[in-house]
Amino acid sequence: MVRPYTITRGRTAPERDDFTLITVLRTADEPRDGRGVPVRPGRLQPEHRMILDRCRRPAAVAEVAADLDLPVSVTKILLADLVGQGLLTARAPLSVARAAGGADRGLLAAVRDGLRRL
Repeated sequence: MVRPYTITRGRTAPERDDFTLITVLRTADEPRDGRGVPVRPGRLQPEHRMILDRCRRPAAVAEVAADLDLPVSVTKILLADLVGQGLLTARAPLSVARAAGGADRGLLAAVRDGLRRL
């Protein structure tokens, strides 16, 4: 196993701190920078490439970390790299629910009640 220190190039915290375990990630279809110019990925580490492949379908931060078998803290650093390059998009789960027509409050209440019974 490669040490997390090596994977993150010595970084101990991501550049952005808004990732939660349920932040939804997706590989950008046509990545573009802030000026609208197409982004060509530079040299990516194998873990970066695995993340981009995994996130072709929306996935939560926790799912990506589990699939990579890396600590969440290390995964967040790698995710921030990709979001910063415009290769990956990150959305809060609530905005995704709203875009899909809103969260079903009855379902959420049933899940909450079920978790309480555990």
